[in-house]
Amino acid sequence: MSLFKARDWWSTILGEKEEFDQGCLCVADVDNSGSGQDKIIVGSYMGYLRIFNPHAVKPGDGVQPEDLLLEVQLREPILQVEVGKFVSGTEGLHLAVLHCRKLCVYAVSGTLGNVEHGNQYQIKLMYEHNLQRTACNMTYGPFGGVKGRDFICIQSMDGMLMLFEQESYAFGRFLPGFLLPGPLTYSSRTDSFITVSSCRQVESYKYQVLAFATDADERQETEQQKLSPGKRLAVDWVLNIGEQALDICVVSFNQAVSSVFVLGERNFYCLKDNGQIRFMKKLDYSPSCFIPYCSVKEGTINTLVGNHSKMLNVYQDVTLKWATQLPHIPVSVKVANLQDLKGVIVSLSDNGHLQCSYLGTDPSLFQAPRVDSREINYEEFDAEMKELQKIIKEATKTQDILPKSEKHRDLIVTAEVSPDMDAESQAIDSEVKAEAVPSVTVKITIQSRVTAQKPNLAVCVQAPLAVTCDQFVFDDLEPDSSETVVLSVFLKGNCSPSELEGNCVVSYNTPTGILKVAECNFRLPLRLVCFPAQPSKAANHKLTIDTNKPPISFLTIFPDFVDLSEDDHANVLGFQFLTGSKTTLLASKTSQRYRIQSDQLEDLWLITKELMLRLEEHFKKQNCKDFACTFSGSIPLQEYFELIDRHFELRLNAEKFQELLSERAVQFRAIERRLLTRFKDKTPAPLQHLDTLLEGTFREVIALADAAEENQANMFQAFTKLKSATHLVIMLISLWQKLSTDQVAILEATFLPLAEDTQELGWEETVDAAISYLLRTCLSKSSKEQALTLSSQLCMPKDTSRLKKNITLFCDRLAKGGRLSLSTDSTTQQAAVMPGGCTTIPESDLEERTVIPGSTATFPNDGQIAKQKSKP
Repeated sequence: MSLFKARDWWSTILGEKEEFDQGCLCVADVDNSGSGQDKIIVGSYMGYLRIFNPHAVKPGDGVQPEDLLLEVQLREPILQVEVGKFVSGTEGLHLAVLHCRKLCVYAVSGTLGNVEHGNQYQIKLMYEHNLQRTACNMTYGPFGGVKGRDFICIQSMDGMLMLFEQESYAFGRFLPGFLLPGPLTYSSRTDSFITVSSCRQVESYKYQVLAFATDADERQETEQQKLSPGKRLAVDWVLNIGEQALDICVVSFNQAVSSVFVLGERNFYCLKDNGQIRFMKKLDYSPSCFIPYCSVKEGTINTLVGNHSKMLNVYQDVTLKWATQLPHIPVSVKVANLQDLKGVIVSLSDNGHLQCSYLGTDPSLFQAPRVDSREINYEEFDAEMKELQKIIKEATKTQDILPKSEKHRDLIVTAEVSPDMDAESQAIDSEVKAEAVPSVTVKITIQSRVTAQKPNLAVCVQAPLAVTCDQFVFDDLEPDSSETVVLSVFLKGNCSPSELEGNCVVSYNTPTGILKVAECNFRLPLRLVCFPAQPSKAANHKLTIDTNKPPISFLTIFPDFVDLSEDDHANVLGFQFLTGSKTTLLASKTSQRYRIQSDQLEDLWLITKELMLRLEEHFKKQNCKDFACTFSGSIPLQEYFELIDRHFELRLNAEKFQELLSERAVQFRAIERRLLTRFKDKTPAPLQHLDTLLEGTFREVIALADAAEENQANMFQAFTKLKSATHLVIMLISLWQKLSTDQVAILEATFLPLAEDTQELGWEETVDAAISYLLRTCLSKSSKEQALTLSSQLCMPKDTSRLKKNITLFCDRLAKGGRLSLSTDSTTQQAAVMPGGCTTIPESDLEERTVIPGSTATFPNDGQIAKQKSKP
């Protein structure tokens, strides 16, 4: 046991599943016994009020029945308990209990018992105030310098200070610029209330200013205060601390000057009465509560600060004097005098752990148990040592820092996609205008080999695809148990997706508290987004893929799209997208080629990808390992640039709509202010058509909002089409240049850096920065290009000319022998790829190359590059 743990003098657990907070704990001689011993008063959010008088025979003893003086259940949750002189005609202490809509003041008294059960305690309601507003917290004190009495000030959730002079309600005032309630306290030295506003600044209001300010029976007091000079509620002083405060406390000891202590989320402040900072302490932990409790040295103050690491720190001003460990996270801490023991630390946790402790270093007397003597078997020890050395030697052979993936994982998640579409579509709120929107069932199974606590399953598909349910929460899984869920995937948005892949992620905790994640991917069928149709001979966009194997019958690789009644050697297929154009797939009868054609460039992507995947799967089943695809045509850059321009145009429109909406909103608020001024004027004046102007402005705002929303939907569709076309261009470049897997990964990271497109960070500027980096490093041809500096700040460009120029130059560099690499030594990398070097591209190409409108960029293949090099 550590010497620096808080020594438990007395502790108990309050109730079952009750909740407590900062204001629920108070210590005072509430029954006016005159003995100088404090009682512990605790209120809970469940409405239970408890009063304790701890008596510990020995340190660590449990709670005794006679320690609980009183336990009563009130009808409403208890927000705060305080003890003060709240009843007129007497200076005795009474208990104030704050509820959400009520303030009750009780007298606590005890009668001498006639039997061994001890004294009997009871509470008597002296008076109560029903509140018109929901209360947040309260403070008390001799407001206005009154002698022998305490008044109460309650802060409501909407920022009103309600002041009660004992049995009568005095007045109410609204705090200016209020948003959310903060901690509140009263300083008797300056006769002012101190709080922390939502602007993260400490504010002080004089009681006299509150008393003479305009009455605040209604929330609309601002204009009235403006029309009544001299009665407006003004702040005495303000200090900006830049963070939200947890608690405020005003202390004044004989040895130290009066100070205002503020506990922030990351700092601890001590202020003078006029708001100037005496000192501050930056905390390297997250505090939960505090209390200044005494001054042992002249000019200094000791403070207890609890934190969320179950620690209680003792500071003398800013110097840490002691740190002790608590068994719980304190939400409130007090210092009390109990049973002739002064300075007992009383702490309360949010779940009701009440503890009285003291700071001490008395060790726990622990003696190690006696070990039974036994004879040592040296032969057995030698065999065990050799076995351990063998295991260590095998483990040190591997050089990997990270552990290798286990063959038998703790939790396995698998996804099984149904081969057929659902008989009854499960599409919900689909925007697709087709006659029928199909859906496909996905069955996800979770198998656990160990105990998995709180497993959470998340299913993700790329928009515009959607799932019927994407989040599942399970009970704890026992070892060798499994869970199965079934969901459906369908096309929700009115455009074709760029990917037909989905992802399942399961997060869970092990019994030791370690968070682990298991995931799996699944592929959705092509029939989900398109259906068979009659082939079309004419098309605007055509692609030809070359292979090194004879063409395969579509009946073999596309059985779900070919009618069985047709010829076995069908060499043409038609695909009709639910939200797009018709795409045709043809297989050559005389050569080893496949042609894909469509009226829309983006619709070529899914069919081309599906064709290559099915061809690879077919030849893999045939144990054919040398199957390869190539592309020797022209990269459709001009058509690709049109999609980029369309997307960028919609981004510009979104920016214009945002500016117009901002202007109309400012205009609407200005008209509204003028109308409110006219309506509040005691002498009515003509509106001068302000109401007509307000209605017209309102209609413009609604029309602009609708147009902006429509433009946002169009921009999402344009970005989805752009992603599909980008996938297609990446595939064609990789087939054209025969790029490796690592180079294709660099290409995808360059052209597809964003999963979503926003106004703050768009696709155009991100891709332009990535391509510029590659042109400056691995694809550079001169030291001047390598010395170019890239802008460190990404912002929306004025147009797309630079981006299109860089994409064209990027393809030019690849055509002339450049290779993609993330190595910083680009010269060495280029020499390794091309021993003879590459033809230097003039600087004019880098700075002034333009794209000729209406043309398709064509680049030579590797054979043509070799011929150009051989020429003198």
